[in-house]
Amino acid sequence: MEVDVDDNLLQAPSDQEYPVLERQPSYYNPLNTFVCARGELKHYQQQYADIYFLRLAKLKPAVEAIAHEEWKDFEIAGEKVSRIDRVLDVRQGELSWVAGTVYMEMPLKPNILDDISKDHWISAPPPREKFLSPTGQDQIMLEDESGRLRLIGAPLQLSILVTGCIIAVMGTENANGDFEVVDVKVPDLPRQPQRWERDEGSAVLSSSSSAGKKRKSDAAERRTQGGKVAIVSGLRMSSDRGDTMTLDLLMEYLLGEACGPADQADVCRISRLIIAGNSLAEGTPLAVREEEKKASKRYGYDSSAYNHAPTTYLDNFLATLLPSIPITLIPGESDPANVSMPQQPMHPAMLPRSRNYCAAPGSSEPGWFDSVTNPWEGDVDGWRMMGTGGQPIDDVFKYVEGDE
Repeated sequence: MEVDVDDNLLQAPSDQEYPVLERQPSYYNPLNTFVCARGELKHYQQQYADIYFLRLAKLKPAVEAIAHEEWKDFEIAGEKVSRIDRVLDVRQGELSWVAGTVYMEMPLKPNILDDISKDHWISAPPPREKFLSPTGQDQIMLEDESGRLRLIGAPLQLSILVTGCIIAVMGTENANGDFEVVDVKVPDLPRQPQRWERDEGSAVLSSSSSAGKKRKSDAAERRTQGGKVAIVSGLRMSSDRGDTMTLDLLMEYLLGEACGPADQADVCRISRLIIAGNSLAEGTPLAVREEEKKASKRYGYDSSAYNHAPTTYLDNFLATLLPSIPITLIPGESDPANVSMPQQPMHPAMLPRSRNYCAAPGSSEPGWFDSVTNPWEGDVDGWRMMGTGGQPIDDVFKYVEGDE
């Protein structure tokens, strides 16, 4: 009986040669903009309100320039609009415009004073997904260093405003002391640097040296190359073994093991992986038996209640990918980093296998594995990028309507 060769699984090794695929190199130049001082240089005298004053001082001139250009010839019924320096200098019946910081007065927003006054609670109430009042009790205020002014008007319903926004509003004050808004202006985005601008600038400053000339020639060579950046977020690794299927599929795709030759060529163009927050799931305490509760603690923590499985899964996931692709790790709300912004990098000691790819202590060059701050900014393949762990988006979501 003849057997078809194509249907026979037992065949000699093929002589066909397959191309060797190499991953696109990553040209990575991070900025240490949000790295906080350490040791004796760290102090706790800075007040949180200074953030708003600094934001107003930086963005107020920008939004005032936009408002002046747009409203300099504006008039209603022969009355020209005038600029007011402070919100408390607004006069009733006068058409004017003023710039300041938005403050949303929302009854459903958490209030530390209310929490203290309700100390008889057995347990704290669950966090709210939305701060919007269904009865329309929310108020929009405009404030600066002089005081606050309540804003009303239809244009406010067309703009997505949250606490902390710097805006300029034009209108007039009514008899109730509220400012009836006619138009709203917001500052534009800052200037975005051109590709390779930072590398070219450093190369020009050191062009007299041989190292500077080499850096300049390398920058010129990079212009002809361009890769892709893979960005993932919300991996939320936990102690549940059942959630590893999607992570294994992601890992195999990035390694080129779960796709054909055409897709492998596209995967090779991914020059860097950025994990943008929430790599680990929310911490859940382990159930502890009564006899274990009586045991003494070691090194200041209860080892029976500590679950190291999530960090072990994350470490194994990163260590498997790192030989093939460089990784930038940004902490998130559920990750083991400080709660206040800016969050500092996750300590490499928690990832014993992955930390072998970190930069050497005292080195100015970034490592193959870079644990960074949240927010973070840097240059990837010449393009300026900035990313966060998602907390600003989560906060904005609580102020706006809808679920998307």
